[in-house]
Amino acid sequence: MLSHCMKRFRICCVTRSIQTHTGNRHKTTACLSEEDPDPTRALLQLCVDGHYVAPGQVHSDLLQRGMCCNYGPLGLELKTTLLEQWWRSVKRSRSTQVFGISTPLQTHHRTSGEEGDPLVVDVKILNQLLLDAEELSKAQIIQRIQTLLRLSTSLRTNLLQGALEQYSSWVELVNRRLPFGLAESGLSVQPLDGSRGEATHTSLVWFCSPQSSSQWLDHWTRLRLRWWRKFALAPSEFSSRDVPEKELQGCASRGVKIVYSFPWGQETLENLWSLGDSELLQTYDGVRAKIQCRDGRKLVIPHVVSVVSNMDRGMMAYMHNSLQLLKKHDGKQKLYQSQRKVLKLHPVLAPVKVALEMGRGATLELRQVCEGLLQELLEAGVSAWPGYMDTTSSSMEQLNTKYDQMGVLFTVVIDDKTLESGLLQVRSRDSTVRELKHVSEVTGFVRRYVRGAHNM
Repeated sequence: MLSHCMKRFRICCVTRSIQTHTGNRHKTTACLSEEDPDPTRALLQLCVDGHYVAPGQVHSDLLQRGMCCNYGPLGLELKTTLLEQWWRSVKRSRSTQVFGISTPLQTHHRTSGEEGDPLVVDVKILNQLLLDAEELSKAQIIQRIQTLLRLSTSLRTNLLQGALEQYSSWVELVNRRLPFGLAESGLSVQPLDGSRGEATHTSLVWFCSPQSSSQWLDHWTRLRLRWWRKFALAPSEFSSRDVPEKELQGCASRGVKIVYSFPWGQETLENLWSLGDSELLQTYDGVRAKIQCRDGRKLVIPHVVSVVSNMDRGMMAYMHNSLQLLKKHDGKQKLYQSQRKVLKLHPVLAPVKVALEMGRGATLELRQVCEGLLQELLEAGVSAWPGYMDTTSSSMEQLNTKYDQMGVLFTVVIDDKTLESGLLQVRSRDSTVRELKHVSEVTGFVRRYVRGAHNM
């Protein structure tokens, strides 16, 4: 018994395809990532330099492993946008009813009863138990450990169980008619080198008739793969594959993985499982009357299709997929020796749409124009970077390099011409083309650009 208790006792204390972009001044071609001796390290360093991840090897390692880390302001914005787009995709799917739910990371009620669940225990009680161990009998130690386990909270390792527990409330809302789904996003505790880490998961638990579960698994696989590819620069690097029968987990009868091809190999972004009815029956102690639904005129026990994504690893996939190393050509096809590192994140995902800089002119007046435009952009929901506040002396070429590596869509330069005529210079990240626009047109132009990219 003692060994059984101790077993349960856990303390939770860059570039790929060749592409050509044509502009008014330059033509650029992508250089293959294999030319970089360590493209992974280059990407991780870019994540730090571009304010996506906090400095420190530990944070870069966690990101590479698909775990939560300390994100910088741009990384947090990218992650937030990814989650928003996920919610939009599952809530607005045609002919489906999907409801959002929220379940706690910690709970005292451990319905799953899995011995591997990590626990949070009171350290003071644990220390006292260790101090008293020599004076206690075996039976007393067992009793103390059992008490400690009862007082401990369980940390979830997935979002499935919470959805199953909420099923009984939502099934009444839909008048016991199938199909419908419960969606959630949040943290889950994951194994990490003998310890524990956290990952941001999204979960859709889909309840359907037994006869249609296989078709629904195929349906969600198509939709989810299409979603991952929608925001990709190189969509072919996102793919799906069936899980071999010998690799099926638990009660799953079928499984599909959506994977991304990193330099070090394929990693799973999303798992889709057809789980049958056993998980639901186990959650409700086999009481069929609580969980039965109508399938036409028949009463059936719903089958469960689980769709789970790792958004931390998804971020890393999009960062790698978007990174390009570009060499410039002039109009005579002469190759420049310098390279441009460009993070070509999809316009919808780009954390910063506009960077504002000041050119030559009256500093006070230019700053006022910058602040006015910044406020207008933010009020319109357009994320902007106030580069004009940085007092470090940098050339425009250096600033363009910096913003390309940050993935900024447009760099706007406000100078003395703006004070005279209202015209300012707008540079595109993707084409490097510079064009003049009136200050009153900038916000609308950027919004239309992003909206158009989203609808493609």
